[in-house]
Amino acid sequence: MPRLSRTWKAALIILLLVLLDQAVKFAVKTHMQLHDSIRVTDWFYIYFTENNGMAFGWELFDKIFLTLFRILASGLLVWYLSRLCRRPGVKMGYIVCIALITAGALGNIFDCLFYGLVFDHSYGQVATLFPRGGGYAPLFYGQVVDMLYFPLIDTVWPDWVPFWGGKEFVFFRPVFNIADSCITVGVFALIIFYHKSLAYDLDRKSPSSAANEKKA
Repeated sequence: MPRLSRTWKAALIILLLVLLDQAVKFAVKTHMQLHDSIRVTDWFYIYFTENNGMAFGWELFDKIFLTLFRILASGLLVWYLSRLCRRPGVKMGYIVCIALITAGALGNIFDCLFYGLVFDHSYGQVATLFPRGGGYAPLFYGQVVDMLYFPLIDTVWPDWVPFWGGKEFVFFRPVFNIADSCITVGVFALIIFYHKSLAYDLDRKSPSSAANEKKA
C-alpha cells in the first residue's frame, strides 16, 4: 500500500477536524436551545452559546471584518501549508501544527458564512435546518456556535480579598468549540516544540534575508 504524501496527510487532518467540528456544532444547534446546558461532569458541561467574535467569544471588531479576515487568513494558511509540505527537511510535527491552525480557522468560517442562511435562530427554540422563512442572518453574518465549557474551579472569593471578596470566581470561564481548540493547540505546540522552525521560516521571509540570499 503506497504511503500518503505529507500534503495528503495534512489535507486529511484538516478534513477530519473540520468535519468533527461541524458535526458537533450541527448536533448542538439542532438539539439544544440557546443557553441550554448538559452536565457531563462537575467540571465539564455542554453549554450552547453563540458569538460574533473571535476565539472564546471575544468581540473586538465588526462582524464583516472578522469574517473577511478569517477567509484571508485561511487562504494564507492553506498556501503556506502547501509550500511547507513540498519543502524538504520540514518536520511532520511542524506541518501538523499548521494543519491544526488551518482546520480551526476553516471550521469557524463555515459558521460565519452559512449558519445564518441555513438555520433559524435558537432563542427559546431548537433551530430548524433550512427553515421556510429563511435563516436568521445574511451571508457573512452567521454566528459561531460554542459549546465546550470547563469550569474547573467554581467557588466564591473570600470576604477578605480586596475588590472581589464575596464574588463568584470561575476558572475556566470561556465557552469555546473544537475549531478554537485546534487553533489554540496548534499555536501552543508551535511555540513550545517548533519555535526554532517558525523563527527560521520568518527569518527566511525577512527583507534582509532575501537580500543576503540574492548576494550569495
